[in-house]
Formats: sequence, C-alpha cells, structure tokens
Amino acid sequence: MSLNTQIKEDIKNAMRAKDAFTRDTLRQLSAAMKQVEVDERIELSDERIITIIQQQVKRRNDSIEQYRQGGREDLVEAETKEKDLLMSYLPKQLTDEELETKVKEMIATSGATSGKDMGKVMGLAKTEIGSLADNKRVSMMAKKLLG
Repeated sequence: MSLNTQIKEDIKNAMRAKDAFTRDTLRQLSAAMKQVEVDERIELSDERIITIIQQQVKRRNDSIEQYRQGGREDLVEAETKEKDLLMSYLPKQLTDEELETKVKEMIATSGATSGKDMGKVMGLAKTEIGSLADNKRVSMMAKKLLG
C-alpha cells in the first residue's frame, strides 16, 4: 500500500473513531501533499511524501522550540504529539550509534579530514542515509567526527 493511500485510510479511520487530533493532523499533512501535487503537477511518490513529512516534522520541531522559549508548555505538548504522529509514517530512524558508523564510513569514502570537507560528507549522506536520519543530526555527527 502506498504511503498516500495509507494516510487517506488513516484519516477515514480517525473520522470513524471520532479521533479529532489524528484526523486534523493527517488532514494538514494531506493538504501539504496536495499543495505540492497541484503546484508541480505531479503525482507524489512515496519518497517525495517522506520528504514532505520530514518538512512537517521540522516545522513542528521549530514550533516546539519557540513555544518552549515562550513558556507555553501546553502548546509544546500538542506540537510534540503531532510530531510523534507524523514520525510514525517515516522509516525507522537510525540510532546515534548506527548514524556514527555510517558517517565514519562516509568520511573515509570521501577522504574528508576537517570541517572544510563537510560538503563532501553531507553530499554522500543525502544519497546514502536519505530519510533514515534528519540532516541536522547528520551534520552534528559529522562536525563531531571531523572536529
């Protein structure tokens, strides 16, 4: 079953279960997906849907940070729940140990020796790691290993 079909089915199931939170969160995701389809006049592949979900998760993370700074723990909790729901549609994320191993391999492959070579490592990471880890995590790990 494609990711798009799964999301639509989950919206229907949430409506039947009268689960407003899940329904509304998935409708926001569906609207973002539809916007890309209309703007680019394409049918979304699972890979592109994963990218959209990652963008939505990143937005939630940014909101969480802003709400924490503003002392709005109630909104932090709501955004965290939305982020967790969206992340359930992403492939299993790499653990820190797995990520460190992958980044070490990419550093060796690219011949990177210092922070100046971050571009080489991140270029490899985009193709090899893809949606298995957030780019921010990959960048932080590469800085740690190169620095």
